[in-house]
Amino acid sequence: MACNITAGRNEECLNNTGGIRNAYFVNFGDLGGVTYGTDDEITDFGTASVTAYKFELNATTNSLEQTINASRDNGTIFYDQILSITLKKMSKEFNKQLKLVSAGRPYIFVEDNNGNSYAVGITNGCSANGGSIVTGGALGDLNGYTLTFQGQEPSPASFMEGGVVDNPFAGFATTSVTIVEGTN
Repeated sequence: MACNITAGRNEECLNNTGGIRNAYFVNFGDLGGVTYGTDDEITDFGTASVTAYKFELNATTNSLEQTINASRDNGTIFYDQILSITLKKMSKEFNKQLKLVSAGRPYIFVEDNNGNSYAVGITNGCSANGGSIVTGGALGDLNGYTLTFQGQEPSPASFMEGGVVDNPFAGFATTSVTIVEGTN
């Protein structure tokens, strides 16, 4: 593998915002493989149909952070992907889903506030590695869930090709993705 740099980067315009709009959870193993385009963006999955479960994220406490972990001595590199989300309002229905999502290792597709979508845990899946279920103390405190998911991957989270707002899978040619909207 050649490790030579092939491009530089100009200073970007002030035309983007932080934050996450939605997260889509897909059960591990359901993708049947991943097809990548020339710029390492995901262009399709290897299965004819996939179900993605949509989580709307409107709080400013949601974030995706990727840390580069490299060792020159060992000749290794991996990317630690940490997704932190806040879900308002506790419910018995979501407690059931919380147990399932915490026990599994889903793929998570994150849509940011700029219309970009990323695949987190696309090789190894993501594990719930922390969080809390809180009632709050004061009237204005959070009543709900704070969850943290971690993916450890050989590459940074890949962009999704052709995604649009509220559907990161819109550009796929052969895979049909059914998005299951959240319930309250």
